[in-house]
Amino acid sequence: MSRLRTARTAAALVAVIALAAGCSGSGGKDSEDKADEPSGGQGVSTPRLKIAMVTHSGEGDTFWDIVRSGAKQAAAKDNVDFLYSNDKEAKGQAELVQAAIDKKVDGIVVTLAKPEAMEAVLGKAKAAGIPVVSINSGSQFSQKYGALSHIGQEESVAGEAVGTKLADEGRGHVLCVVHEQGNVSLEQRCAGVKKTFKGTVENLNVDGTNAPGSQSSIEAKLQADKSIDAIVALGAPVAALAVKAKDGAGSEAEIATFDLNAEVVRRLKAKEVTFAVDQQPYLQGYLAVDELWLFKTNGNVLGGGKPVFTGPALVTGKDVPQLEKYTARGTR
Repeated sequence: MSRLRTARTAAALVAVIALAAGCSGSGGKDSEDKADEPSGGQGVSTPRLKIAMVTHSGEGDTFWDIVRSGAKQAAAKDNVDFLYSNDKEAKGQAELVQAAIDKKVDGIVVTLAKPEAMEAVLGKAKAAGIPVVSINSGSQFSQKYGALSHIGQEESVAGEAVGTKLADEGRGHVLCVVHEQGNVSLEQRCAGVKKTFKGTVENLNVDGTNAPGSQSSIEAKLQADKSIDAIVALGAPVAALAVKAKDGAGSEAEIATFDLNAEVVRRLKAKEVTFAVDQQPYLQGYLAVDELWLFKTNGNVLGGGKPVFTGPALVTGKDVPQLEKYTARGTR
């Protein structure tokens, strides 16, 4: 698989830690989630820490199961009590961060999909002496809001790679499906596609937590405009909906997607999806918890204040044999 950006710091860390297989939780779980106890005994002898992860995940988004799987594995190794919570609404996410502060956790992992809503509460975390690591979205706000570092992919670069590939394939009209309005990372992806694509790029806003409604919106758009010859889904669950919408509309459009899960890998194998952008969510969860443990026990900071990149990588049908093994256990 082609690597578009080398995450040097992340790679160095991964070289000295053993990544064991994690277990996926249920999609879109809203309640707080404690890590499973390590089956092989405690991995380190450092004091027990409590680390909270608060994301903007909506209901049913399997991407966050993979993030949480990586975080749980690092927590098991690092003697960490891992607490997970999520809210797709910015206000709700900020309130969950405040709840973590009130519990006097030892560290917080947070996403910055709607960054302005998080600025004040992250300031409170800093005032309370609680270190923060941001992951996945809003990398440009991470340092400004006091985070130790940001772990994820550069969304604009990922979008540009998708635009270039579709242009090279001779496509002329791309439909970029945005499943969460106001999410800065999703907007950056579509903007990146538009930057390098030579034809027309049109955004379509749908509610990613409403699968039937999202599928109907995509299908209606394809029926109304037969010139659309490529669909870019910005999340794995949306890719499955795009396949169904394409069939319903009788469209011949190519489908590409951001992110992986077992179903996307099956659709790559069936040639229903031509390629996917992998940002390695397992690594985002794992490295974030591990960084907070390293910071608390040894004063380490990854990246020197710069983002630590976990992607992007483009994967296609030729990568399926390897990916099937990993997605089956919930780590890719």
